[in-house]
Amino acid sequence: MPNLALALSETATMYPDHPAVRLDDTTLSYAELDQASARVATLLGIEGFQPGDRVGVMLPNVPEFAVVYYGVLRAGGVVVPMNPLLKEREVEYYIQDSGARYLFGSHELAKGVTEAARAAGARVISVAPGEFAAATPAGPEADIANRAADDTAVILYTSGTTGHPKGAELTHANLSRNAHVTAVTLLGLESTDVILGCLPLFHAFGQTCCLNAAVQAGATMILMARFDPSRALDVVAQERVTVFAGVPIMYSALVEQQAASPRDTASLRLGISGGAALPVETIRRFEAGFSCMILEGYGLSETSPVASFNHPQKERKVGSIGTPIAGVEFRLVDDDGRDVAPGESGEIAIRGHNVMKGYWHKPEETAAAFVDGWFKTGDVARVDEDGYYYIVDRKKDLIIRGGFNVYPREVEEVLYEHPAVLEAAVIGLPHESLGEEIGAAVVLRNGEWASPEQLQAFVKERLAPYKYPRHVWLMDSLPKGPTGKIMRRLVVAPKEASTK
Repeated sequence: MPNLALALSETATMYPDHPAVRLDDTTLSYAELDQASARVATLLGIEGFQPGDRVGVMLPNVPEFAVVYYGVLRAGGVVVPMNPLLKEREVEYYIQDSGARYLFGSHELAKGVTEAARAAGARVISVAPGEFAAATPAGPEADIANRAADDTAVILYTSGTTGHPKGAELTHANLSRNAHVTAVTLLGLESTDVILGCLPLFHAFGQTCCLNAAVQAGATMILMARFDPSRALDVVAQERVTVFAGVPIMYSALVEQQAASPRDTASLRLGISGGAALPVETIRRFEAGFSCMILEGYGLSETSPVASFNHPQKERKVGSIGTPIAGVEFRLVDDDGRDVAPGESGEIAIRGHNVMKGYWHKPEETAAAFVDGWFKTGDVARVDEDGYYYIVDRKKDLIIRGGFNVYPREVEEVLYEHPAVLEAAVIGLPHESLGEEIGAAVVLRNGEWASPEQLQAFVKERLAPYKYPRHVWLMDSLPKGPTGKIMRRLVVAPKEASTK
């Protein structure tokens, strides 16, 4: 399997003048995107870049993300996508753990973030939309580096129960095959398709199902720097969008906005959803209002990410995550890694071309994540007589807030840094539109005081905006097990902790 960047070069040869990426008034054709990525590769070469070097990419949904992403791959590098909302301590960890030598960051990055990246050993390259191209050399076009199928292409950080994010190593083969299956088998994309890319490109869902799938098919991707339902519907109408990819909260917002101010969305032929369970009522209302089918899928960063899907050519079962995609197998196993009896729930274990190489520089965590070559997801599911899977629970403590993963331990560790906090337990609270909201139960030290609002503000200053708890309440004690371990599942939120 060749370098993932070859897909862009091949598509640029086939459709040189076809729009590849568009944001507002800025459009890059496939030829322009390919040439711009080559200049990034040339820039890195001048800097002494070597194949295998890691490069942080901390950009919002702008055309330059695609330029840098494919430029790093073209040079033989490893892309380390980073949420632009990350704060100093998070950026420092990502850079240090990955060993990234460079960070392509937005020109709007906070001074503290830039300083943290430099202190961690990365050279920060500022990316200003509309100006970045002039800062890259226009010399001879850099060749596409030769990479092996199992060479790492992207390191996607996904938090674990330890509180420290782990870098899932996705190979060129992982991502190329997953994008191809998504574009051809699942979405049936053609060069005439227009995909609305509201999903963040630093996330696996956005990268595979929007950016890489569009490039595989020569389709056009319309970007939105920040999701806004009214603006999204305007774009659908103006650009004749055919495919919308989003998380459940986006579909809910589109339904409400369309009901309040209808647009012409007749061009839409397909919606795809992932990141969290899509409420059945949302599916019903969206399809009634837009005359467009939604297909729901399932995956993780460790699976590139698409692992199962409600295939368009098969029966769709609402509430199901569908069946495994081509070349991928599922098993349901018990705590000892044995297959569960028919009809029983078990942990999903996955094997196939989409499964990561391992966790970056974490051999013990990698070994623990696999059983006999099958990747253990931590998600509990059941399967029906037709082979359709249904998520019933999560073994992990992961909270999915509006499609973003939040791990309790990471938030708890920040709370514990507050001098007044003795104990803390972070849990997910049901939320109608976000899926889950973040709640924190806190026990204060004797003689110390902090209000819930002060604790909330303390965390908000130190973590990305989607991670801080919207509901904080004080308790005299937290439920504990026999060994004194805090039992999150036994924490009950007060009634005043609204979940709407």
